[in-house]
Amino acid sequence: MKVRNLEVLERHLGYVFTNKALLLQALTHKSAHHLNNERLEFLGDAILNFVVADLLFSQFTQATEGELTRARASLVNQDSLHEIALTLSLSDYLNLGLGEQKSGGHRRGSILADTLEAIICAIYQDSDFTIVRAFIERLFITKIAELNLEEQEKDPKTQLQEWLQGQRKALPKYHIVSMIGEPHAQTFIVRCEVEGIMQVVEGIGSSRRIAEQIAAKKMLEIITHDA
Repeated sequence: MKVRNLEVLERHLGYVFTNKALLLQALTHKSAHHLNNERLEFLGDAILNFVVADLLFSQFTQATEGELTRARASLVNQDSLHEIALTLSLSDYLNLGLGEQKSGGHRRGSILADTLEAIICAIYQDSDFTIVRAFIERLFITKIAELNLEEQEKDPKTQLQEWLQGQRKALPKYHIVSMIGEPHAQTFIVRCEVEGIMQVVEGIGSSRRIAEQIAAKKMLEIITHDA
């Protein structure tokens, strides 16, 4: 496992670990070791979503549930977390297996986003909720201050769901048709079906979420054109 320059990373994080093994585990991808960051990422994701939701709830006291949901989605997503991870220079400290190293895993958005969530959990495990909440707030305070809820655009899946609900129709169903490629660079093909609509559409993306959004956009174009 990579152990060099952890003091520099801790300065970037603004937090010094009592248990350095937690930080090492948070930086370790599953391709490198059986003791990796997957479990930490699971809990870190939940902590991050809760704290960001709480910050938005306190900041925007007149916002609706839908506005808060869209705001959180704009903050807690792969692109946003990838951007923050780069500012913390996490790519310099990742512990990757040889295959991931050769394929440029240290630059991959999904890996860096997951690592950031794992670090959030590691800080929580090493300290307490108050400290990890303050850490997350430091990461997102500027992004939250710059938010304009009126400009938050609904993603295609949300738009499709709300349109169907407004028409008192059944919600869409998404199915994974296939996953192509190596585990570290998969392409997902997802099918979207809506009851009463003959056309079936598919979306292709680098993650299931992206593929679903693309499929939802195609279906939305079909049903609103016919409406």
